[in-house]
Amino acid sequence: MLLYIHGFNSSPQSEKGVITAEYIANHFPQLSFFQPQLPSAPKDAMALLIDIVERERAKGESLHFIGSSLGGYFASYLAETYGGKAVLINPAVTPFELFDEFLGPQYNPYTDETYEVLPAHKQEVALYNTEVIFYPERFFVLLQSGDEVLDYKQAVNKYHCCQLLVEAGGDHSFIGYEQQLDRICQFLFLDK
Repeated sequence: MLLYIHGFNSSPQSEKGVITAEYIANHFPQLSFFQPQLPSAPKDAMALLIDIVERERAKGESLHFIGSSLGGYFASYLAETYGGKAVLINPAVTPFELFDEFLGPQYNPYTDETYEVLPAHKQEVALYNTEVIFYPERFFVLLQSGDEVLDYKQAVNKYHCCQLLVEAGGDHSFIGYEQQLDRICQFLFLDK
C-alpha cells in the first residue's frame, strides 16, 4: 500500500500528485495506491488517513507513505505510529507554529473550495507532532535549500539521523521531483 499525502491547501491534482499517480500506474500497477483529497480541518484529515492505514494494515498490507510539506508532517506521525516507510518532500517540521499567519479565509485553487483556518486547527495539528524520530530507518527526506515556504534547516535538524537528500537551490515544490521517483521507490522497497 502506498499513500500519497498532499500538503496544505493542495490536492492530488497538484503537479507532484499527478506525476506520482502516473508513475505508480505505469511502474507498479498492482500496488494499492491511495491519494485522497484531505479535508481542510487537520483533525478530519488525519482521521481519513488513519482510517486508510488501519484498514490496509488489517488486510496485511505493508505501509508506504509519500508526504509533501504538511503531508510530510502527517506521514511522519503515521510511519512512527503504525510502521512502514515514509518519503518526505520538503516536510513541515512544526506547522502549528505557522498557522497564525494563515488564520481566516483560504481558497484552494485545485478544488475551488473556500474554507476557514481556525485557531483550533493549530492545536489539532500539534496533536500529531513527532518531536523525536525513534525509527530513523523508516524515513527518506528530500529537501531543497531554496524552499521559500519552510526553513529546510529545521528538517535537517529533525531528520539528521535519517536518510537525507539535500539539494542546493530549488523551491518548496521540489524542482526535479520526477527525477527522484526511481530512488524514492527503491527506498520504499517497491519492486518493479
